[in-house]
Amino acid sequence: MSYLETAVEIAREAGALLANYFERRVRFELKGEFDLVTEADRASEALVVERLRSHFPSHAIVAEEGGGHESPSEYRWYVDPLDGTTNFAHGFPMFNVTLGLERAGEAVAGVVYDPLRQEMFAAERGAGAYLNGKRARVSTVRNLGESLASTGFPSRKRSHDVNVHFFYQVAMASHGVRRTGSAALDLAYVASGRLDLFWEFGLKPWDMAAGALLVREAGGRVSDMNGAPHNINSSPHLLADNGALHAPALEFLAEIFQGNFRTPMPEIK
Repeated sequence: MSYLETAVEIAREAGALLANYFERRVRFELKGEFDLVTEADRASEALVVERLRSHFPSHAIVAEEGGGHESPSEYRWYVDPLDGTTNFAHGFPMFNVTLGLERAGEAVAGVVYDPLRQEMFAAERGAGAYLNGKRARVSTVRNLGESLASTGFPSRKRSHDVNVHFFYQVAMASHGVRRTGSAALDLAYVASGRLDLFWEFGLKPWDMAAGALLVREAGGRVSDMNGAPHNINSSPHLLADNGALHAPALEFLAEIFQGNFRTPMPEIK
């Protein structure tokens, strides 16, 4: 089996496990002051890591809950066994399992699987992006004012997060901003044309490894919010869009970084 076929198979199995836990409404624990973790996170990660090690024993694995595998191999998997844990823990039906594979630092394959909708987003470098086996393509929107965007906010240190300024300005300059609570699905939705752009600060490698490849293979663009090349291990922020919006989005974000707001915040009266 190819890397992508194997990732799809593993994601489906882990997704079925998550769906079962979701129906049971499992309890959650606090991981730090704000972050949540559930029995489902741990069970899904154990399954994914075990399957990857069975198929690819020499590959390195980086997993969110710490159950990965170190290796000097040039192949490295990034695993989020349950992206959207807060949604999951509260019974909000927006979560997924995602796996991304790098070879020598270059993304080569990735999947994002939504088990409740049974939607498999999959991409392989140079071979395109697909949703349930059909070619996925980014939207054709060219005007920021006609776009639908999405973003997210970190669980910890929310009171220090500057993204609220970007959220408001983009919301006022577009058709709206959504917050799904799942970065991997946001990126998959950009790749499939459901969203026109997505930005966020401080994501982890496993949040982006598969989704960034999906966007690129669907014809979109990915950079940091200043337009520099994006690296999942070191870039402080991410901008992903349909490509046509990349230049105007970067120009708009640059204004916000400089404190130049096109729309002032309304006063409370």
